[in-house]
Amino acid sequence: MSKKQIQVFFSGTVQGVGFRFTAERLARRFPVTGYVRNCEDGRVEVTAEGEETQLVKFLTAIRNSGMKDYIRDVEARWSEAQGCFKGFGITF
Repeated sequence: MSKKQIQVFFSGTVQGVGFRFTAERLARRFPVTGYVRNCEDGRVEVTAEGEETQLVKFLTAIRNSGMKDYIRDVEARWSEAQGCFKGFGITF
């Protein structure tokens, strides 16, 4: 199975509530690599690579976490994996 990359933008009240730390902690449960970061426009970006089923499970875990009440909208873009991440972390 080929690996995929997903870039997801979460909007709502997602900055200043521990969203990045929650995403980083949840990523440890799945075989995914990538990063989470705050965007200047108030959204949070998650870019992750892995098997499509694992990426879907990871994003579902984020949406079902304690952050669910802060998320108003989710925008996702799928592409082929680039293989450029070694782990998953918070970037600035």
